[in-house]
Amino acid sequence: MSDTVIQVENLARCFQLRPGSRRERYLSLRDQIVQSVRGLGSSLMGKKRAKTTQDFWALKDVNFNVERGQTVAVIGRNGAGKSTLLKILSRVVEPTSGRIRIRGRLSSLLEVGTGFHPELTGRENIFLNGAILGMRHVDIIKKFDEIVAFAEVEKFLETPVKRYSSGMYMRLAFAVAAHLDPDILVVDEVLAVGDAAFQKKCLGKMQDVATQQGRTVLFVSHNLGAVQSLCQRAIWLHDGKVCRDGPVGPVVNEYLSSHVEGIAEKKWANPLEAPGDDRVRLLAARIRQAGRVTSLYDINQPAEFEVEFETLRDCRNIVSGVSFYDVSGVCLTAHCDWRPNSVPKGRYVKRMHVPARTFAEGSVNVLFQLVFYDPNVLSVILPNLLSFEAVESGTADAVRGLYSGPWPGMVRLGFEWGDAERLVQG
Repeated sequence: MSDTVIQVENLARCFQLRPGSRRERYLSLRDQIVQSVRGLGSSLMGKKRAKTTQDFWALKDVNFNVERGQTVAVIGRNGAGKSTLLKILSRVVEPTSGRIRIRGRLSSLLEVGTGFHPELTGRENIFLNGAILGMRHVDIIKKFDEIVAFAEVEKFLETPVKRYSSGMYMRLAFAVAAHLDPDILVVDEVLAVGDAAFQKKCLGKMQDVATQQGRTVLFVSHNLGAVQSLCQRAIWLHDGKVCRDGPVGPVVNEYLSSHVEGIAEKKWANPLEAPGDDRVRLLAARIRQAGRVTSLYDINQPAEFEVEFETLRDCRNIVSGVSFYDVSGVCLTAHCDWRPNSVPKGRYVKRMHVPARTFAEGSVNVLFQLVFYDPNVLSVILPNLLSFEAVESGTADAVRGLYSGPWPGMVRLGFEWGDAERLVQG
């Protein structure tokens, strides 16, 4: 017997878009009557009416299967069709063509308070949602205290949910969706509504649902750290089609490399236009990994930061330096080569080797500088000359060991733990 719980075949969804300004989309009753009369007149005169809508295919020819117990992420840019796919799976939206087959009870959290009645209290909505999922009243009672404790809304159980803040709404909605024993849990990018502590709590619960209870999780998120820590598999949607489907690490890395906006190399063909002075000019700077220039930085692999420069006369004590900054401008780490040197007139290249596992995930900006130390005069300093996106490759298991969650901080130092040594009691 097949263990497939979700089967999607040739799925497509087309929306009718009305071109024109916002004002044309919302018409008064008088405007609608006028348009109807004009349309009737055009028909009587044999004129063809101009097409007032255009087709937009949010999904087209989507095919995949999900097995029981899998945790699957759906990733992609805004407008790729992720939310439309989940809405079809949750039977909120009908497909234009194709079919889906779902085995088991599916609980979805697509928007804040999906399925809640605003006039009902928190208590009443818990029982309403359980009934919608097909649960018996006695089974909902068994889960009731656990739901309330997770949502942290004990004081507001008898308050209509329309008076809840978005955070309270979100906590209760997720608690209901995750605790009423669904066979399949579908979660869209709604966790962004909650604070960091709540997001961590929700991710932990989804991990428990998947690993401890053996249920299926479908998760849409732009938080790729959460995706990689929670999910085994990723489906990458692009322009409504499946671009890649496979193990989460390689798919996420390919997705990142497809639109990373880092600056891997900067060079000046004309030395007269290059930054510098009458002693030294910077000709190029670049990031290399595995022999190629790249702005997608695999943190589990070593790298080289390379700088080319030209001395216009004999120089002494040229100091090269690199500083790394996060997106908020905080310096993560820096390194300069302060060794005494003598550099005759000519063109040179210097390389700084960076060992594997120096950075954690995130965006990093790179400052390059050349200091002419004879006398101590700063010749070239270029902030944000290069930038890269640090990502974790699929080889992370050997580094992380038992830990699969997000790594705190922006740098990883080469600390090593020794083995446990038995203490001799005496």
